[in-house]
Amino acid sequence: MRKVIWAVLCSASLFSYAQKGQVRQVAAIGFYNVENLWDTVTSADYIDGTKDPSNPAFHRSIPLDSIQYLEHSEYKGKWEDALLKGKKAIRYQGSSEEFTPNSPKNYTQEIYQKKLHNAAQVISELGSKYTKSAPVIVGLVEIENRQVVEDLVKQPQLEKYNYGVVHFNSYDYRGIDNALIYQKNRFKLEKAWKKELKIFNDGKREYTRDLLVVLGELDGEKFAFFVNHWPSRRGGEAVSLPKRNAAASLLKQQMDSIQQLNPEYRLMAMGDFNDDPVSSSIKNYLKATGDLKKVGEEYPYYNPMYSMYKKGIASLAYRDAPNLFDQIIYSKNLIGDKARSAQSHYTVYTTEVYAPAYLIQKEGSYKGYPFRSWSGDNFTNGYSDHFPVFSLLQKAAQQ
Repeated sequence: MRKVIWAVLCSASLFSYAQKGQVRQVAAIGFYNVENLWDTVTSADYIDGTKDPSNPAFHRSIPLDSIQYLEHSEYKGKWEDALLKGKKAIRYQGSSEEFTPNSPKNYTQEIYQKKLHNAAQVISELGSKYTKSAPVIVGLVEIENRQVVEDLVKQPQLEKYNYGVVHFNSYDYRGIDNALIYQKNRFKLEKAWKKELKIFNDGKREYTRDLLVVLGELDGEKFAFFVNHWPSRRGGEAVSLPKRNAAASLLKQQMDSIQQLNPEYRLMAMGDFNDDPVSSSIKNYLKATGDLKKVGEEYPYYNPMYSMYKKGIASLAYRDAPNLFDQIIYSKNLIGDKARSAQSHYTVYTTEVYAPAYLIQKEGSYKGYPFRSWSGDNFTNGYSDHFPVFSLLQKAAQQ
């Protein structure tokens, strides 16, 4: 894991040198698995299929003690947006009891506030050595609901940047979702939606995180962002791989569709893919390559983290093996050339794993790993079991 630190620190001087005599506009795009960012309230999802015609399964998180006041009926069908149209139902979260003051974790407001503070600190620093500011866009996973993201962007380290929030509740069995935050003065939100990932085991639906898709204009340029949290390796890598292959196929379908409708969009897929850049899900299903020369019709997407993985750079350790599950992948029209002056539109200058010393466990059985929030039921005052990643975009500044 020490190579991660070296990889992050060595690139700063390169950017400074490339910038001499040139005026460039920059934007950092980040991704962070915040490791179980839950509030302290035992809750459930209230699904109101009559609420919003544009979202047939409109739902939100509610405290358990408020269920008795809300109109609903018992629902025993499949949890799918289309099937819940016109219905009002309650879906209970699998892990809601785990993060409460009365649980073995003793998850108090004090711990929750510390968790928010720590996550906000890390997010505020993504790309800041280049931009001297917080990132414009950040994808987030392992969040419980919209409220925890609203609380996050109100933290002192982030509040001044006036972040907007994009979030949809998913049918994930644990109750965790994906989200995206954006600086409102630089990113103009056009449209956002979720796509259910429907996977089955022996004919039975397994409920997991949705794919979050966000479209808008970043400093006047059309961008599409895709926030992913693919199925885990529970049960073994080989057994679980078909689930991630399905997630990769869904992501590719959404990316292809947007680019075909409007090639002007620049696409950035980010996430905890639970697979490495060399995995078949990334290479053969998403069709993302780490070879710039191969980017084209067969491999339409570029994965800058392929070469990082080959060098031993990691964003986490899974079962004592280093992995680079946290990645940012992008479309061909974002590929830049560091040897030339910045173009008139945004291109990616660099993509990095962010692993400053304070994010690394200093002792114990997890020495050298990301400084995680939890060790069993004990809160460590740490940050996450993943390092965040970010890409730096650059273009010639308007004079």
